[in-house]
Amino acid sequence: MISMGGTFQRLVDQHHDVHVAYQTSGNIAVGDEEVIRYVWIMLNVLDRFDANNEEIRNKYKRILKFLTEEKRSGDSDSTDVLYLKGQIRREEARAACRFVGLKPENVHFLDMPFYETGKVQKGKLTDKDIVKIIDLLEEVKPHQIFVAGDLADPHGTHKVCLDAALAAIHELKATLWMKECRIWMYRGAWAEWEIDHIEMAVPISPEQLRRKRNSILKHQSQMESAPFMGNDERLFWQRAEDRNQATAQLYNQLGLASYEAIEAFVEYKVE
Repeated sequence: MISMGGTFQRLVDQHHDVHVAYQTSGNIAVGDEEVIRYVWIMLNVLDRFDANNEEIRNKYKRILKFLTEEKRSGDSDSTDVLYLKGQIRREEARAACRFVGLKPENVHFLDMPFYETGKVQKGKLTDKDIVKIIDLLEEVKPHQIFVAGDLADPHGTHKVCLDAALAAIHELKATLWMKECRIWMYRGAWAEWEIDHIEMAVPISPEQLRRKRNSILKHQSQMESAPFMGNDERLFWQRAEDRNQATAQLYNQLGLASYEAIEAFVEYKVE
C-alpha cells in the first residue's frame, strides 16, 4: 500500500484479476501494547459468549502476565504472542484489501520460514521459502508481477524477500506464461527510484492519493508506534504522499504533464 497503493487501486478498479501475496508475517513489527489491547478485547468477548471456558481464559491471562510483568527489554516473544502479532498484521492487511476492493480469495499469506525466528535477526533463505512463491506463481500464472525492490529497508527483510521472489522467477523462466510476464520493482517507505532509472510512472489523482492514504491507515499497528520505522520521524502515509508528490513535481519540472502524485517502477528483465 505504501509503495504502489494507487496502482493497486487502479488495477482493481479496472477489473484485473489482482492477487496480493504477503511474504512474511510481519509479527516482530507489532508492539506489545497492540497485543495487550486485543487480548483484553478477547477476554471481554469470552465473558459474554463463553464464560465457562477456563482453558482459553487462563491462556489469555498467561499472555497478559508475560507481556505486562515478565517480559524484559530484549526478551524474545513467546510462541503465542508471536502468533497474535502475526494475526494482527494479517487482519490489517485483509482490511486494506477489502477497502481497495480485492476479492478475499485473492489475498495470500505465505509466512515464509526464514522470517519466523521471533527476533530481528532472521534465518537463512532456503528452498522451503522459495517453493512457497513458486507454488503461488504456478497457481496464478500472472501477466505482471510487482515486487518490492527496496534495499533501503533498515532491517533487511525486503532484500531477503526480493531474493526469494527473483529466485522463484528464475526457476520458472522457461515456462510459457513467464516468458510473457513482466516484472516491476517498486521501492518501500525509505527511498524512491532515481528519476533516470524509472521505467514506468503511474499518475495518481488527488482522490486516488486520498484512497491510498486510507488504505495505509488500515495498518493501525504500523502507524505511530511500529518498532522499525527507521530514523525518519514522518508516519508511513506521510512518507508515501511526500515521495509520490515529489516524483510528480520532478516530472513536471522536466516539462511533462502536471499530476498530483506519481508512483514509480523499474522493470526487472529475466535473463
